[in-house]
Amino acid sequence: MQIALQVLLLVVGFTMLIKGADWFVEGASKIADKFGIPQLVIGLTIVAMGTSAPEAAVSITSAVKGSAGITIGNVVGSNIMNVLVILGITAVIRAIAVQKSTIRYEIPFTIGITVVLAVLGLTDNRVSRLDGAILWALFIVYLLYLLRMAKKGQDVIEDVPELSEKDTPLRMILMVLIGAVLIVWGADITVDAATELAKIFGMDDRLIGLTIVALGTSLPELVTSVTAAIKGKADIAVGNIVGSNIFNILFVVGTTALITPVTYSASFMVDSIVVAATMVLLLLCVLPKKKLGRVGGLVMLAGYAAYFVYLIR
Repeated sequence: MQIALQVLLLVVGFTMLIKGADWFVEGASKIADKFGIPQLVIGLTIVAMGTSAPEAAVSITSAVKGSAGITIGNVVGSNIMNVLVILGITAVIRAIAVQKSTIRYEIPFTIGITVVLAVLGLTDNRVSRLDGAILWALFIVYLLYLLRMAKKGQDVIEDVPELSEKDTPLRMILMVLIGAVLIVWGADITVDAATELAKIFGMDDRLIGLTIVALGTSLPELVTSVTAAIKGKADIAVGNIVGSNIFNILFVVGTTALITPVTYSASFMVDSIVVAATMVLLLLCVLPKKKLGRVGGLVMLAGYAAYFVYLIR
């Protein structure tokens, strides 16, 4: 009965996170548009960060509550799941073309910041406020890169919601407020339920963060990528997933560390290596034809199956 209750709370928490992030992004984007802020700026900031809102909320909440294993586990687990599971499933549905900029700059950059996070964390077994500032400095560099690419006409940002007649100022403000409440409340419920499940099954925070919480907070990316593939618009999937992974490391971990130092145990070394390895695997799969085909997708899914076996062994 206790297990069923915690699983139910976990589902409720994830639903609140996803719906909250959706409403918050839509409301904030429309308010910005109403005040004449350029669509480009909205896309690079509010919309892009909104996809990492579930990870950010869960990571910050778990760090503040002392469940630091969930913080790093959530980010690392989400990044592994984004590449191996989400891109794997998407590529099996439909082959995905990959932009040159993603191959030349974004994938190598993701590998680089994964190594930076591991070095910062393993130096003194925590990600300190200074480390958070370093991650944020790299995040600003990445935003400047996105701005430059967007000005060149590259498709590096998501669609910004359009204004309609029913979008009154009150409605937009309510969307932002309700979305923010759902994100914060949903994160609180998710972390508490995940922690209780960990206690019931005798699992540590790291494993819960790497699996259950990572899957829940990656659901927006999964739904978006699979829907895009079914509609024949899968070309944006790789760029969006790689971008999400960069946001998770620099924005989510960086912001969390600035609020409260995050414990980074030695056991995360293997998981960090797996994150870097998944990006190298992605690079190897897309380099020959600049696309991720069905075979590559199956290789990705097999890679996650192997990693999952390692986790539960």
